[in-house]
Amino acid sequence: MIGPGSTIGILGGGQLGRMTALAAAELGFSCHVFAPEPDSPAFAVARFTRARYDDENALDAFAASVDVVTVEFENIPVAALERLSRTRPVRPGPSVLAIAQDRLAEKRFLSEHGFPVTPFFAVRSAREAVEAARAAGGRAVLKTRRWGYDGRGQRVIASAAEAQAAFEALGGGELVLEAFVPFEREISVITARRSDGARASYPPVENRHERHILKTTTAPAPVSEALAREAVALAEAIAERLGVVGLLAVEMFVAPGDRLLVNELAPRPHNSGHWTQDACAVSQFQQLVRAICDLPLGDARPFAAAVMENLLGEEVERWPQLLAEPGARLHLYGKREVRPGRKMGHVTRLRWDVPLGFTR
Repeated sequence: MIGPGSTIGILGGGQLGRMTALAAAELGFSCHVFAPEPDSPAFAVARFTRARYDDENALDAFAASVDVVTVEFENIPVAALERLSRTRPVRPGPSVLAIAQDRLAEKRFLSEHGFPVTPFFAVRSAREAVEAARAAGGRAVLKTRRWGYDGRGQRVIASAAEAQAAFEALGGGELVLEAFVPFEREISVITARRSDGARASYPPVENRHERHILKTTTAPAPVSEALAREAVALAEAIAERLGVVGLLAVEMFVAPGDRLLVNELAPRPHNSGHWTQDACAVSQFQQLVRAICDLPLGDARPFAAAVMENLLGEEVERWPQLLAEPGARLHLYGKREVRPGRKMGHVTRLRWDVPLGFTR
């Protein structure tokens, strides 16, 4: 057990690192953030080191200053994680990140262990892209294997004829093609797991996107109790098989007939879990701290329903109105530069007139 008074190392300085550091402070921990970008949002609330992830001297000094290491996004070079793991526990571990940061490796892992996924194909040439699209039935999504988020690194194609142009638009190289899923809604489950296997899961939520960027999360998701239980069990089984220590967010499609298909994994705090800050006794960020430090996991049951709205780009200028809105709970990330589609903050609105449904 790693107790209060210890220091948590966080790789990545974005808003997820910022909110994790704030949650850790509530339990008496200090945080040391390591990130290469200037003006990272987490730098304002914690000690920080600004250095590249391949700077071995900086990594060694960082490791010497912390008691445990976690991540706020999955695209940390595995070599950096492996170096840190020589002297400090890294949670989640390098093997987890190696799978989660590669879409093809992720799909293969899920498929090989019997978890439901849409048909997928490895693609290394325009010709293979066309062939894979035909095998997938024409409609498909072509994606880069790495560095894809908020709609980046992917192209939706309506027919095999569009596959070649999509391959070239994504820069070629090694890609993955996924058959298009005619889903009814997208849901996600965030589950926490300690090193001894203890776990706690938040109920499934529904996510809606705007230009491929998450816009709103509704908690709980409007699904049956049976489907909610199935989604939670699926997320917990994946976390167990991966050996995650920390958090795992599992995005899923609800296909016709209440059939679940796993879309993507994120072994870290997730945008679709921000509502937990205001509607649960223990937020996803504090739950991460508890999990990586082997502390008792908190109650993941919500005490109210909620709708979380991302504030994208210039929408953050609504902050005076949101502060004045009764019941609105505003969270700003301290980002100085406003860009179209950039996540600048979020607002959560609690609802007391909605049944909470399945809670665990």
